Amino acid sequence: MFGERYFATRERLVEVMRGIVDLAADTQAEIGPELASDSVQTGLAAPFLFVVCGEVNAGKSTLINGLFGSDLCKVNILPETDKVLWYRHGVLARDVEVTPTLEERYRPIEFLKDFNLVDTPGTNSVMRGHQSITERFLPVADLLLFVFPVSNPWGAATWDFLSKLGPEALDRVAFVIQQIDQRDASDIPVILGHMRDLSMKRIGHIPPMFAVSGKLAIEAKKTEPFGRQAWLACGFAELEDFISRNVCQSSQRRKLLETWRRHSSDALVKIEDRIEETTRNVERCARFLAEIEREIDSLREQFVIRLPRHLSGVAEVFQSEAVWVAKRLGSRLSPWNTLIRLFTGERSGTETEGLFAERLQTAVEHVATEDAAETVKACERHWESLKERVHAEMGIMLKDDSTIQAPLEKASSKFVRRLGRAARLGIGNLKVRHGLDQSARERLTSLKIFTALTLLSLTGAGVCGIFKIPWAPWGCLLLAAASSAIFLIYARTSQQDIVKAFRERLLDACGTFANALRGDYEEALRVFFQDYAGCLEEIRRHVANDKLALEPRLQRWNELFLSLKAIEQDL
Repeated sequence: MFGERYFATRERLVEVMRGIVDLAADTQAEIGPELASDSVQTGLAAPFLFVVCGEVNAGKSTLINGLFGSDLCKVNILPETDKVLWYRHGVLARDVEVTPTLEERYRPIEFLKDFNLVDTPGTNSVMRGHQSITERFLPVADLLLFVFPVSNPWGAATWDFLSKLGPEALDRVAFVIQQIDQRDASDIPVILGHMRDLSMKRIGHIPPMFAVSGKLAIEAKKTEPFGRQAWLACGFAELEDFISRNVCQSSQRRKLLETWRRHSSDALVKIEDRIEETTRNVERCARFLAEIEREIDSLREQFVIRLPRHLSGVAEVFQSEAVWVAKRLGSRLSPWNTLIRLFTGERSGTETEGLFAERLQTAVEHVATEDAAETVKACERHWESLKERVHAEMGIMLKDDSTIQAPLEKASSKFVRRLGRAARLGIGNLKVRHGLDQSARERLTSLKIFTALTLLSLTGAGVCGIFKIPWAPWGCLLLAAASSAIFLIYARTSQQDIVKAFRERLLDACGTFANALRGDYEEALRVFFQDYAGCLEEIRRHVANDKLALEPRLQRWNELFLSLKAIEQDL
């Protein structure tokens, strides 16, 4: 079809404009109504208008059918066209009489989307009353084809009509000498020469001239396979090349393309401004989010800074619990309890360490609960101050304080449990029971010896009494009493020594325990504030979504910009 390069450029421009409109909607950029689909359809997509004029039976309808390879216009020996016929594209074939002299004919033919045709009555009819041609179509026509029959190209009516056209209209005129199949080929150059001479005399201008046969063109296009011989004889190749060049090089159409390209370029600039504004907003929101996260870190540091004071309280708890468990150990190591353990076994080390770890864990969890409550209040105050700032900076309404209660309560519970476990693990790492176990075993071994000696002495006294040895029973009883006394004295002194040594080891380990707990305390605080920072997920998601949406928009903008630049170079 004619003007493929022009239509390809136009189609690319239309695609770019659609992309710009879509991108403007995505970026919420105000680009104005210029690129609205209705404006594009009535402006850029307006079809080319060809007006065909000539005398009755000059072959105008046959020319049109030959150009488009379709029986669009009726052909008859008698004058077929008594009205101005405007051929346009329509989904359904229908004829609409606009005025008694103008009829719109809608046909579902593809080429009519890009080309509208105006088939006129004879030029003598135009002179008698079809002024709608001159008034409505000629000023806006892209190409005026004046058709002359080869048998009589000198008809006065057509030349009189031409002489009334202005210079601007004459620039869009082309002469077509039709029905050359009815004359010898040698006559055609002579006729064309006379036409040029007459053109200079009558209109002072020589339009492009083409000698053709519409009949042969139709035969060539309808023949299967393509009728090459008829096509070469019909002369339509030069005419169609001229029409294609006219379509592609039409200054009016190129100006129209350039106008819409400028509209598109202006819209892209507005979208670019909007994208840059969005980029700045995203960067500002990202900086604001980083500032909030630094505030949370600073809040955590405030609790870390006062950690020594809290640890001193933990040390006091450790010392008081150490004194209490040492007293409890002394009670377990009393002579009577020790005597019982001679037969049940010694487990003082394990039981004492477990008791100390349990009591210390409870005490540390109590301190941690108080610290967690204070930390929760600090986070709630920070959240309350944060809501207005986030709304002002980002337009986001943060959740109420009640909404963050659950995350903070969960973080508080984790904080307390973590420090409790750390306290119990810290006692295990101190290995306080190892020295205690050894001392208790050595003590129990010695006491077993004294107990065995006492029992043996008593047994000997009984045996001597049975055999009535006068002095032996009393000697054995004296030895049993001495062994029992030694048992009691050693049990008491070793009890005091073990308790004292155990208490001193615990008190000496107080500093080590506090230092070990410091790291766990800092880690527990870090996890607590990390959970609190998790409440900012809505802000993070907002910033992340904006960043994710920005990148493809920038890519689309670049693609549209490059496409528009390529179209500008084509124009």
